[in-house]
Amino acid sequence: MPLRIKLPANDKLIINGAVLENGGDATILVVHNRADILRRKEIMQEDDAKTPARLVYYSLQCAYMFEDMRADYLNICDKYLTSYIQAAASATPLIEEIREMIGNGQLYRALKRSHELIKHESIRLGTPVG
Repeated sequence: MPLRIKLPANDKLIINGAVLENGGDATILVVHNRADILRRKEIMQEDDAKTPARLVYYSLQCAYMFEDMRADYLNICDKYLTSYIQAAASATPLIEEIREMIGNGQLYRALKRSHELIKHESIRLGTPVG
């Protein structure tokens, strides 16, 4: 089944590593084949990856978007996950879920689940999620 994406005017998304921007009125894109897609609200800028959980998210995002460097980014992500467990053992079940998703090739699901890690970190550090 095709994926329909509503893209507001001047909004951006990434498809298979290419940044696309709607330069006109709102439009609907229809993707008919498998593609790695991130919408603007899901995209973290490198400058925003300043905490351990955000580094996990950013490295997963890069692994998801850049297939040619996927193995490298997944190794980096695994190191961040290991460091996070060492600092906050209470996140172990969540991190194991993320690792299982990665192991099953479900990078988008792992990326979405890593939002919970950011929330976990926010609670522990008393910082805002957004």
